[in-house]
Amino acid sequence: MPRMPSFEKSPPQLVARFEAAAARHPQAQRRKTFGYPALFVGGNLATNLFADRWTVRLSADDLEALLALPGARPFSPMPGRSMKGYGTLPLDVIADDTALDGWLERALAFASSLPAKA
Repeated sequence: MPRMPSFEKSPPQLVARFEAAAARHPQAQRRKTFGYPALFVGGNLATNLFADRWTVRLSADDLEALLALPGARPFSPMPGRSMKGYGTLPLDVIADDTALDGWLERALAFASSLPAKA
């Protein structure tokens, strides 16, 4: 059986930033994905950390808008394997509460629009 790859931990400052942002969005459920903090709505992943990156799951139009920002890119957990519908937030967005909350609200709205998972 193939072994699960090991993932690097998120920097403590990024985890603290995620937790502070999560507290501003109490409608989302806090969980972990592959050991990283994440927010879910209706059982659907909306946003999470992955190593030193902060990912968001967005509609096609919102993802296109995100990827137009300098420093944003598609989310690829492994080189050459981008996940459809997910992008990584640029550092300047992560550092700005207003900008960050705007993208988190889009991600949470998109996750809530998907069929609920048990």
